[in-house]
Amino acid sequence: MKKNQNQQPSSKSRQSRRDFARKLALAGAGLPLAGSVISAGAAHPSLAGMTGSLTGNGPGKKTSFKINLFSKHLQFLGYEEMAEACAMAGYDGVDLTVRPGGHVLPENVERDLPLAARAVRDAGLELIMMTTRITDPADPRTETILRVSSELGIRYYRLGYYHYDHTLDMEKNLSIFRDQMSRLAAINEKYGMHGAYQNHAGNYFGAPVWDLWQVIGELDPRWTGCQYDIRHAVVEGARSWPLGLELLKDHIRCLVTKDFRWSREEGEWQIKNVPIGEGMVDFQAYFKKLKELDIAGPISMHIEYPLFPDRKMPPGQKKSMAIKTIRKDLESLKKLMELPLT
Repeated sequence: MKKNQNQQPSSKSRQSRRDFARKLALAGAGLPLAGSVISAGAAHPSLAGMTGSLTGNGPGKKTSFKINLFSKHLQFLGYEEMAEACAMAGYDGVDLTVRPGGHVLPENVERDLPLAARAVRDAGLELIMMTTRITDPADPRTETILRVSSELGIRYYRLGYYHYDHTLDMEKNLSIFRDQMSRLAAINEKYGMHGAYQNHAGNYFGAPVWDLWQVIGELDPRWTGCQYDIRHAVVEGARSWPLGLELLKDHIRCLVTKDFRWSREEGEWQIKNVPIGEGMVDFQAYFKKLKELDIAGPISMHIEYPLFPDRKMPPGQKKSMAIKTIRKDLESLKKLMELPLT
């Protein structure tokens, strides 16, 4: 059960929590609060002026990626404790779930999203991205969510998923998706938001990425794009993923990181999610390719393997264990980002 999601703390309490979280974040494993770096060129021109975007410093200079924790993994915590956990682990910000079952429910967005945003920022973190289930431009909640988010300075959101109707041919399906995303693009532009579709592995639209390109290739990348997920890309194209990355490069404004390996269990091959650097994703090759293609933007860190062995653990123990786990993956990712990109 979430704790006191809507309770508004005093300004003194918020200041104390913010200072405490910042001190712990700085002390935790020696991790800086500033974003991680790889050697890269200038940021993509369309990122100029976008709050929280990767900051370009010119060719050959270091460029900062802001790393945000996907708040789905801490949904057993209320807004303040979730934000404090992310700060204590050393993250730059939060990728907030604003969807059914998420930290902020769509029907309560006008009331609760400002509370969540304040909690995140009071912890010394950024809130520039969120994950939604938005797919329908005609849904009245779509515009409400984007309006409130824009007013709060959130600039990137992940869409929900589209699914193929196998009673229709491929081109008809793509035509339907193209219409939906084109209409969403107009709303995104109205509110200065970038709507990004994740290339999720499996029987999803966007999994092979060429189909996603067929839909968004002609849309303005300032408002519509791909939240590129390297884990899912490697699942679907173990060695061909660089081709898809290059195809979508102009439409990528935000990224997802996580890792996996194939495991044979009970006679069947299964996808097993694992900590960053322990799986099949070649992060050194990935960051090298990002540099070559000049792809930049905030990163959403996903931790899909279990944070703790027993869901019945006391809340305090669960929180402590979760912080250690999310910190470990952050440390691993930063080390991988700093490897020589030769």
